[in-house]
Parts: sequence; C-alpha cells; structure tokens
Amino acid sequence: MRVLAYSPTPPRPGTLADCGAESRGSIDEVLAEAAIVSLHCPLTPDTRHLINSHRLGLMRPDAVLINAARGEIVDELALGQALRAGTIAGAGLDVYEHEPAVSPELLLLENVVLLPHVGSATLETRIAMGMRALTNLQAFFQGLPPADRVN
Repeated sequence: MRVLAYSPTPPRPGTLADCGAESRGSIDEVLAEAAIVSLHCPLTPDTRHLINSHRLGLMRPDAVLINAARGEIVDELALGQALRAGTIAGAGLDVYEHEPAVSPELLLLENVVLLPHVGSATLETRIAMGMRALTNLQAFFQGLPPADRVN
C-alpha cells in the first residue's frame, strides 16, 4: 500500500522514508490522492473542522475517511451530506463532534462505521496511559510540574 503523509511540522529527515511513506505539501494533496484518509492530529483552532465540505469535495468518490483523533476535526453535518451524496464512499468514526452525542443522520447511514471512542483500547496503550498518569502523579507530589498538565 502506498502511504501518503502531510504534517505542518515536518518529521525528522529520513522518518518517512524509513516507513515507506511519501510526503505531500498539503493536506489537500493527500485528500485528492488517498483512497483511505486517516486523521491523526490534535484539536486546535486551526484543526477545528479541518475536514469540511470543501475538503470532502477534494476527496476521491471511492475514498474512506477515518477519524480516531478528535471529533471536532470533522464537520459532521458536511460529512453526512457527503456520505449521502456519494461525494466519498464511507467513513469510520471513533470520535464525534458533539461527543458523547452522535449526529442523528450518521446513525441512519449504511456507509459509516461508528465506534464508542475505543480506538486506544489495546493492552499496550492502556498500560502506557496508566504509567503516564503515575509519572504525572509522582511529579506533582514531588513539587514538579506534571508533563501532561491540563490547564
């Protein structure tokens, strides 16, 4: 499988080549080429509704959009319209724009797979998450700033 990638923060030299991935200059280029688009970005003011009606229109009609990052990255109203119109072939969502609520129209579509925010539910990931929480607690009780402070 060809793997295409875009990141506003370019990875270290050689990283993409080591993974057999090809870099693209913009997310729009990836959307136009990729059969499967998997989102992996934080939710920021710049990424809210990153996938909107315009960008869905750039995608191939046989493309599938996967979002296991953050719900608000995808404009679910636009996604529902694109799925109904056949603009894209399908979607797989593990996170939702108005979580825990799921857009009612997405529940009615047969070309979308909806999961209950379990994308990280592997033994390895859950152990790593627990260890990270312990590291943060240790730092806090030692009077140090936790690595993952939430403001």
